Amino acid sequence: MSHSKLAQLKKSMKQFEQSDAKASVWQIINTIPPVFILWYLAYASLSVSIWLSLACTVVAAGFVVRTFIIFHDCGHGSFFKNRKANHIIGTITGIITMFPYEKWRREHAIHHATSSNLDKRGTGDVWIMTVEEYVNASKLERFQYRLYRNPFVMFVLGPLYLFLVTNRMNRKEAKKNEIRNTYLTNVSIVALVTVLILLVGWQSFLMVHLPIMFVSGSLGIWLFYVQHQFEDSYFEDEEEWDYVKAAIDGSSYYKLPRVLQWITGNIGYHHVHHLSPKVPNYNLEDAHESTPPLQQATTITVKSSLKSIRFRLFDETNKKFVSFKEVKTLLNQGSQNVSLKREETV
Repeated sequence: MSHSKLAQLKKSMKQFEQSDAKASVWQIINTIPPVFILWYLAYASLSVSIWLSLACTVVAAGFVVRTFIIFHDCGHGSFFKNRKANHIIGTITGIITMFPYEKWRREHAIHHATSSNLDKRGTGDVWIMTVEEYVNASKLERFQYRLYRNPFVMFVLGPLYLFLVTNRMNRKEAKKNEIRNTYLTNVSIVALVTVLILLVGWQSFLMVHLPIMFVSGSLGIWLFYVQHQFEDSYFEDEEEWDYVKAAIDGSSYYKLPRVLQWITGNIGYHHVHHLSPKVPNYNLEDAHESTPPLQQATTITVKSSLKSIRFRLFDETNKKFVSFKEVKTLLNQGSQNVSLKREETV
């Protein structure tokens, strides 16, 4: 597709970028109250059956993911036309999902501006090393990377680290509004947790809340991971990188069953979202269905997406993800035998 056609494709999204106040308010109503209702049902079910309680927590976790999508859209300024409304709802949903609104909004904006750009990795994205970088890295760096990319660490320990550590702190260069928002979020979470513990006891609180946050966190990380790491995904150096191509070819269309599509707020149409972050989640499907070029984006299903667990490194030469096993030979040969792409282009 030519550059002019790519530019035109982005312009075609304008008609879908208009938020609908009624649709947004209805989404709040059918998303946030169920989180609290299901939380209570999970607690009440503890006296009946632990398995019934766990079932309630899993469903509640799904609604927490849907709440995060509202938070996410507010961060893009796409949920409401009014900036203050986005900030208020974004902060409230950030407390529910345990994400500081201003901090996350800044990091996520950087992610959108640099997605699939090999020279601008590191903020708001999943750590990806190229084959060249991995082979030439020290043993300690390779160990750290392998540990980070281990499925147990990423999807089991990852949510706990995200909720309890990284989301609770500010960067050194953070501006005052970002610092204040993070403090407000942290204090509000502590207050909410304290009230719940006083009402139901700390044991019951942990038995209900930990599964909800763990499942929702794991699902969130998985969605983010798989929608940028799939077969034939687009990654380029700065001089070759193109925003529109990064959106369409570097983000997947995750075709989910209808129920999961609803619970995840249509975020499976990730290629549409990256092409135009101003499109509210409830307009993403219409944008995809009304724009034939977008239907050519890489489509993955729940079954096919499982293959991405084996993707560990990006091979710049062959433009694909590879496993650690596939680069073992290169490691045995030594980094001096690796052809460096950047040297070849100089």
